[in-house]
Amino acid sequence: MASAAVFSSLRRRRTPSLEALLAPVELSEEKLLVILTGISSELISTFSLNNKTMSFQRKNSRNLVRKIEVFAVLLECLMDSTSGISSILPSTAVLCFKELYLVLYRSKILLEYCLQSSKLWLLLQNHSISGHFHDLSQEISTLLDVLPLDGLNLPDDVVEQVQLIKKQSRKSKLFIDRSDETLRLKLYSFLNEFECGYIPDRFQLYSFFVEKLGIRDARSGRMEIEFLEEQIANHDGDIEPTASVLNGFVALTRYCRFLLFGFEEDEVQMRIRKHKKLKKGLLTQEIAETFITIPKDFCCPISLDLMRDPVIISTGQTYDRSSISRWMEEGHCTCPKTGQMLVHTKLVPNRALRNLIMQWCSAHGFPCDPPEHGDPCCDIIAATSPSKATVEANKATARILIQELANGSEGAKTIAARELRLLAKNGKENRAYVAEAGAIPHLKKLLSSPDAVAQENSVTAMLNLSIYDKNKSRIIDEDGCLESIVRVLKFGCTTEARENAAATLFSLSAVHDYKKRIALEDGAVEALAGLLREGTPRGKKDAVTALFNLSTHTDNCVRMIDSGAVTALVGALGCEGVAEEAAGALALIVRQPIGAEAVGNEEKAVAGLIGMMRCGTPRAKENAVAALLELCRSGGAAAAEKVLKAPALAGLLQTLLFTGTKRARRKAASLARVFQRCENASLHYGGLGVGYAFAGNSATSREISFSSEYVMPVPVSVPVL
Repeated sequence: MASAAVFSSLRRRRTPSLEALLAPVELSEEKLLVILTGISSELISTFSLNNKTMSFQRKNSRNLVRKIEVFAVLLECLMDSTSGISSILPSTAVLCFKELYLVLYRSKILLEYCLQSSKLWLLLQNHSISGHFHDLSQEISTLLDVLPLDGLNLPDDVVEQVQLIKKQSRKSKLFIDRSDETLRLKLYSFLNEFECGYIPDRFQLYSFFVEKLGIRDARSGRMEIEFLEEQIANHDGDIEPTASVLNGFVALTRYCRFLLFGFEEDEVQMRIRKHKKLKKGLLTQEIAETFITIPKDFCCPISLDLMRDPVIISTGQTYDRSSISRWMEEGHCTCPKTGQMLVHTKLVPNRALRNLIMQWCSAHGFPCDPPEHGDPCCDIIAATSPSKATVEANKATARILIQELANGSEGAKTIAARELRLLAKNGKENRAYVAEAGAIPHLKKLLSSPDAVAQENSVTAMLNLSIYDKNKSRIIDEDGCLESIVRVLKFGCTTEARENAAATLFSLSAVHDYKKRIALEDGAVEALAGLLREGTPRGKKDAVTALFNLSTHTDNCVRMIDSGAVTALVGALGCEGVAEEAAGALALIVRQPIGAEAVGNEEKAVAGLIGMMRCGTPRAKENAVAALLELCRSGGAAAAEKVLKAPALAGLLQTLLFTGTKRARRKAASLARVFQRCENASLHYGGLGVGYAFAGNSATSREISFSSEYVMPVPVSVPVL
């Protein structure tokens, strides 16, 4: 497995031509000899000169090139022969030379791999790569055993060279350089020290990385890190050492980079590198072009967020433990979803659902923290958790970065913020420790920096930290931090900074108690509404999800109206990518009479919701019909009349009654009943078939009060940037 990974990794980095994979079949003998001569000459000229620049596998490379040199001499003699080509190449020789074609291309791939790979990667793959050289040597030996030298009319000295290479290849054994192996074991010993809770000696690290490996500056260290990260991403778990161990080496190298070389790179270099990174598409490339869609069954009906610890209550409904516990602590004795009285308050873990959620999170690379209490179902998370060595190395790195964030130059602070952003990108352990070590106050100061790169990195680091639930309170409780985030949202130096500020507010608003506080922050809702109207597609997505979360708090309704958010949400109904969430937010707002009045006064509101019922996604249709239903109930006669007169509504309702989702059918049936009670309802809706819909669907055999239901959860999550 590890052996195959080497060649597959190189093919991903530099895709070889088809000739590297297939033996030539249509070439004449003369053309075949010309091609073989050219390939061998290229290999000799390239790798004879570059052998000294190779970090490892020098002896194996030199031995392979020496064998290729003998083949080159043999081919030149055949090319210079005065006899006809067809007469000097027996059929067996032709087959051998076609096999040589493949051997030479494989040799080229392997030699290029050794020349271009990072030093640490070559060291970690020392056994595997040595095995590839040995395999090629065995193939050459087999090829020479079959090659009919007597029928090629070669000079005696050439025959002697070929016979010598043949003899050497037959006796060759797997060669692993002892000095390379010593360095490999030393690298593992550093990781083992972190695993045991110790920090390796700085002088030993300097001797190893600088003197032995030749990694002499911050740039070289960064390139080593990016190469290792690329291997982890490209191999998708099919790799040796395992991804967990490789992540440990990434953490070790990152620590050594800042410990040994400080913060040498300036801001100009960082800006250039950012653009290159986006172009190359390495693991460290920004990954927040779109949000991840969460299956609705994985979302808690109360918090509308991904369930971390799903539990079943006496009515058979499933909720997130923290949400239903708070519901009960507030004195409620009913099921939030069905309105039924609770027979008891016992919470039964829904282990099957939790396993499905964890598997989905693992498959999609989605951050999902396990519940704090112990449970056997957490085993699936533990299996993918970072090693202790990775955690300890990252902690040591975080201490250096935070110290530089506090006392370094402006350029160093910018680099430190970027690295903290990357640390907080993966794993709750990193997010927890970075915040515990005191990064948030220093990042808050950088939010006000006039430097675009510093501000962007600090707000994105804040976003990544906020994904960890305990950090939400640290950010909110930090004096002036929320105000600074809103200021970036309003006046950020870059579009990405403003978008990430909006995403941070969305993340923080996952806590119910913070929704009102965010909405009351001066200019926050206005800025979100502005981003929804005029932002990029991703910016609009950030804004609409934040506005949806704020809409779930009933006390924010007036604020949403006064800030222009309602108008922005109505305008977003026709915008692909955000219409579904906009309709969901409006469905929440219209549950209050003042909200229904505001939406009803929007000229395009009803038409926009009708349009979503016609051609929206299944969830969009659900949210649209829910919004129209509550608009009729809470908006009074004028609003109901406006909905009633909407063109084609009857046909759309009938379509939903037969083809919509269960929730959409239920809402459509309820809306039809509202209209049946209106004057002339029989004229407009007599043929709607409501009775059939109810009789044919037990789920809709009774009308359920809208106040006892929840709008579909927003199917998005906070991106890690």
